[in-house]
This record gives sequence, structure tokens and C-alpha cells, in this order.
Amino acid sequence: MKQLTVPKININTEHFDYYTLGQQLKNLPSHSISEVNWPADYPYCPSVKFQAAHNDTAIFLHYTVEEEFVKAQFVRPNESVWEDSCVEFFLSFDKQHYYNFEFNVLGTGLIGYGTEVKAERTRLSAEEILKVKTTTSVVNVESKKSWSIILVIPTELLGKEQLSGTKAYANFYKCGDGLPTPHFISWNRIEHPTPNFHLPTFFGEIQFQ
Repeated sequence: MKQLTVPKININTEHFDYYTLGQQLKNLPSHSISEVNWPADYPYCPSVKFQAAHNDTAIFLHYTVEEEFVKAQFVRPNESVWEDSCVEFFLSFDKQHYYNFEFNVLGTGLIGYGTEVKAERTRLSAEEILKVKTTTSVVNVESKKSWSIILVIPTELLGKEQLSGTKAYANFYKCGDGLPTPHFISWNRIEHPTPNFHLPTFFGEIQFQ
């Protein structure tokens, strides 16, 4: 099981744009999402890194991606964003119930909550999902495509007043089910015969500073 410390830092969100937020996060440690869990069927591994921080009122996640194809079809909350160029963050405080935050390159989001039993999971409302602020950047140079996204997840969506000192369990993902080269890569390795991110057994441990 991988372990990760999420530092607590002061972040000014008054001017909300990718460059301004990115500059405030630039000195944080960078972590790779590079576990190719199903190499026989899905060997492609785009270059994906993330940074994580919090300020007690929100979690800040910064993903940077380089991949062959960038797809952005879905524009409404709770649509099938996993079929686009998509990054994901699954978070649990008890290793049974967990939130899944899934956002495509446009910042379109899907958020669910419950156990790994599909019938026991529910989706958050569009109003709640839109409380997650996003800012993105897309670069295309000589057909080499890269994109980045910063997510600002308010702790009120997690039912938490503060995160400092809290231990939790999480995994970070990159997928693109509907891309010409589908892929399902993770931060913490998943030992399962078929692609499945909804397995809290394989979440890593995170500590909020």
C-alpha cells in the first residue's frame, strides 16, 4: 500500500485561473499515476502526475497529463465523463464507503458515494457537483497533446469541518474508456482480473497534515 501526506498550505483562490493556482502549487511534491494494472488488454500508459494539498476548507488536486488523444464530449454533471480524457480521485474515511470524483478535460464532473456494491451507491446532485471548482489548460504542439486540471473540492461535500490530522484511504486514476487507446492506470496498484477502480481494498493511505 502506497502512502501519501497531503500538506496543509495557504492558497488564495480570489483570482481563480489555472496559472494563478498552478503557481501556488508548483513547489508541492509530484506523484505518478503509472500502474498499468491490465497490461495484456490495456498496455497504454500516458504520462500522468498529480499534486495534492488542502487548506481545511478544500482539497486541491493538480493533474498533468500527456496522451496520444484528447477527447472531451460530455458537458453536464453526472454524464459519462470516464469515456473522455478523464482523471479520477476516490476517497474513503472508513475503507468501505467512498467518494468517487471523476472529471474530464473540460472540468465536467461526476461524483458518487457509497460502498463498492453498485446498488448501494448514489450520485451527488448537479448542484453539489458544481461546487467543485475546476480550471484547465490544454496544449497541442506538433501533435503532442498535454492537458492539466486543478480541482478544488470543498470539504463540505465530504461532511467534514476540517481535514487536519485525518487519516484516509484513496486512489488516483487516469482513464479514457472511449478513446482510440483505452487505458485504466492508477496510483496504487490494483490486483483484480478486469478493469475496476471501485475496489477500496486497493486504496493507498493518505494523511492530511
